[in-house]
Amino acid sequence: MDTAPPRTYNDSDIPEGMPAVSLSDEERTRQRRWTPLRVTIWILISAVAGLGWWMLAVRRGETVNGIWFVFAAIGSYFIGYRFYAKYIQDKLVHPDDSRATPAEYDYNGRDFAPTDRRILYGHHFAAIAGAGPLVGPVLSAQMGYLPSTIWIIVGVILAGAVQDYLVLVISMRRGGRSLGQMAKDELGRFGGIAALIATLTIMLIIVAILAMVVVNSLAASSWGVWSVGLTIPIALLMGFYLRYLRPGKVLEVSIIGIVLLVLAIASGAWIENTAVASALHLSKPFLAWAIIIYGFIAAVLPVWMLLAPRDYLSTFMKVGVIAMLAISIVIVRPVISVPAMTVYTTNGAGPVFSGKLFPFLFVTIACGALSGFHATISSGTTPKLIEKESQARLIGYGGMLMESFVAIMALVAALSVDRGIYFAMNSPAGATGNTVKSAVAYVNSLGLSGVHANANALTTTAKLVGETSIVSRTGGAPTLAVGLATIMHKIFGGEAMMSFWYHFAIMFEALFILTSVDAGTRVARFMLSDALGNFWPRLKTTRGKLAPG
Repeated sequence: MDTAPPRTYNDSDIPEGMPAVSLSDEERTRQRRWTPLRVTIWILISAVAGLGWWMLAVRRGETVNGIWFVFAAIGSYFIGYRFYAKYIQDKLVHPDDSRATPAEYDYNGRDFAPTDRRILYGHHFAAIAGAGPLVGPVLSAQMGYLPSTIWIIVGVILAGAVQDYLVLVISMRRGGRSLGQMAKDELGRFGGIAALIATLTIMLIIVAILAMVVVNSLAASSWGVWSVGLTIPIALLMGFYLRYLRPGKVLEVSIIGIVLLVLAIASGAWIENTAVASALHLSKPFLAWAIIIYGFIAAVLPVWMLLAPRDYLSTFMKVGVIAMLAISIVIVRPVISVPAMTVYTTNGAGPVFSGKLFPFLFVTIACGALSGFHATISSGTTPKLIEKESQARLIGYGGMLMESFVAIMALVAALSVDRGIYFAMNSPAGATGNTVKSAVAYVNSLGLSGVHANANALTTTAKLVGETSIVSRTGGAPTLAVGLATIMHKIFGGEAMMSFWYHFAIMFEALFILTSVDAGTRVARFMLSDALGNFWPRLKTTRGKLAPG
């Protein structure tokens, strides 16, 4: 059902600095024209992707170079976005930029507000990219590199990004309705209310788990508390700057935000080595309450004021670090000694988690390949903010491709860690005894070819990253931090910088995940409004003061 009325304004009504409502027919024709240069570029992109896949999946030896993961991923993403997503857009979606979006015809300045596509892309990517693409691939590495790589890259192109894109379009065409509300429209009152309650419950559980991960990352981390905390006033400044001081000047506010973000991170690293650090070593209960209060505030304030600019700001950090890691992988070319497929794909008795390839690979790696959580975001905040229908492909499909690349980089980082150290870190304390000696004995008892743990490697690595022990540091996040430090220190600073990069990664993970917490809380507010609105209609109106928030 299409509820969107046609636009009623002209190009002259567009604020200065904002993109045009639609392209002219001449411009569309020019963009569709295949030139020799364009053909050559796509042949090269296809060759890069093909070479990467050949080296990973066909020409397999005892080791594989990390650079092929980067080539296979980037080349495949370009091809998928340009051809498959474009095919879906042209044959199924049929975007019409003359049709008004919910952000325009339901504009209220709080939840519904036309938002520049660059800021909205940053918000959407930051909202969907939580803990999943960081820790899922790390855990799945026990099965080998090939199953995870195929699922992350091929799965996202054919399924994950398609889901995000189409759910966004469907919600946008239905007035920005939530997933549960659309289910009610199709299933009727009883089935719809059940779907609303189910999706709200799932969202609350997801947000709680993500918040717990953030609390664990920030506990006793003065660097993380300081840098992540400063992103809030920086985001408020960006929101007011773009709203009142310099409307439409996205480039200006982006530069300001990046500079302030770099200063926040640099000052956090400096504070880590001062007397102030102890004051920022906050307890887990205190951090939990702080995140609850922040999530509430982010959920009820106008979206332009805090949520959208903070997610946009965080995207610079997320994309910047992942791009830096990808470039470092190309330069360092880490040798991966993990086999394409290990015995744990079939026997299901892995030390990291129990379960065979099917279905546990697809459960372990959801975000980064195909995630139902994304449908709640694509039918939550994003469809209420999008300016034009043609932008849905960039935001929905393109945002998911970026998250998939995050997952691939996390996988390579985990694969670059010595396998003996990997299993010692990710095996439960009940198996390792939580001591170096017993961990070495346990890992060596697994009888895996090419895997040999030794006490010196475990103690040396712990010392280099500034930890007393790395045994049974389960969950994936510490392993990712060690992997990132293992790659980055070879370019920036040598072994003396291992501890810096390790703690930088811990701070990065907290910042990375927090954006899903605040956006998820706001989406949960929409779901609550929809659910209660079935009993009191005024609670789900876009302009009603009684609506939650």
